[in-house]
Amino acid sequence: DWIETGLHIFFGAYPNAMNLFAELGIEDRLQWKEHSMTFAMKDSPGEFTKFKFPNGLPAPFNMAYAILTNDKMLSWTDKLRTGAPLVPMLISGQQYIDAQDEKSVEQWMRENWMPKRVRDELFIAMGKALDFIDADKLSMTVILTAMNRFINETHGSKTAFLDGNQPDRLCAPMAEHIVKVGGGVVRVDAPMQEILLADDGSVAGVKMRDGEILTADHYVSAMPVDALKLKLPEAWKSMPYFKQLRELEGIPVINVHLWFDRKLLPYDGLVFSRSPLLSVYADMSECCDEYSNPDRSMLELVFAPCSKEAGSDVNWIAASDDEIVDATMNELKTLFPNELGIEGGAKLIKHAIVKTPRSVYAAVPGRNKFRPSQETPIRNFTLAGDFTSQKFLGSMEGAILSGKLSAMVVADKLAGRPTPNGIKPVHESIV
Repeated sequence: DWIETGLHIFFGAYPNAMNLFAELGIEDRLQWKEHSMTFAMKDSPGEFTKFKFPNGLPAPFNMAYAILTNDKMLSWTDKLRTGAPLVPMLISGQQYIDAQDEKSVEQWMRENWMPKRVRDELFIAMGKALDFIDADKLSMTVILTAMNRFINETHGSKTAFLDGNQPDRLCAPMAEHIVKVGGGVVRVDAPMQEILLADDGSVAGVKMRDGEILTADHYVSAMPVDALKLKLPEAWKSMPYFKQLRELEGIPVINVHLWFDRKLLPYDGLVFSRSPLLSVYADMSECCDEYSNPDRSMLELVFAPCSKEAGSDVNWIAASDDEIVDATMNELKTLFPNELGIEGGAKLIKHAIVKTPRSVYAAVPGRNKFRPSQETPIRNFTLAGDFTSQKFLGSMEGAILSGKLSAMVVADKLAGRPTPNGIKPVHESIV
């Protein structure tokens, strides 16, 4: 059995991820699902509803069709009142989206007279799926970024699962490409201990935990922001560029794996559970070839929010595995009333819990202005990571895009060319 840190979903609106799969020649490893968004019906246990995007109808008409033809979640009044506030986004695009970063989803909805039902039925589910945070604590930019892609790209909201475990099916081809095509070396189980500095403040080398010192022409950090802050040299910490990193921190999330002795209600795709504790889930025995099992279900669920900072009343990160499993099973009995919690119902065989105390950066209101550029004030040191400044926020797509932007900085510097974007100005509150 493979244990994963998260339920990794690839969207059609991930162009850089799609290019990566194409470059590696592994596009056939993406298992594309029916183009729809499936939600559990909170007030009708055991029932689900879909927003179906018809084939052959381009964006934005396919999304309009999906919304207008679903009458189980939103009334016609709700639909009309939801569309009008999105017009500025359709007209101004990214400029409008970025300007909403200072507002929470809750605040933006109040100011735009959005129906409470839309918040409760859609936006809370989207927020928890995108950044593991409740709507009153999440930046509206996150929701608008996703909606803008889904509205403007025909296959933007279409989802795919990798056909097997990530180490073998995705990471191994990347490592092989680095070695065979790029002439590089991939080292694992080689933890870095310290960034060593030269007299001018640039990087002189990297000291490994075993004492080895590695030197290079240029250094790129792809560490998560919390790990990076721990490894910053003291001489850098007072620099405004690095001081702004104090405003960014990862959000906790828990990934739950549950194996059952029989099939639950089968569905081949991602489901928004709309539960207070569970964000999204998938039956991996249906969604993924390697995990396929015609007789037994294996659910993988995102347990969020799981800290008080993210909107939970309970600090679930500090809870025991048994407490998390019990809470998850109680929620699942609502989703599967005919399979769980009844006489002779499905039995849980085993479980696995993966806690990530610091995952993607917490996209609370007002964080975008503190996200650093990939280029740094250090001449031979560049940053990558989804917390750096790029339009896809905290996601696999954002991580890949940040890596490309970082590579462009390195290439320009080593070629002696000026970098086109330069260093992003640090917000005045930091300076």
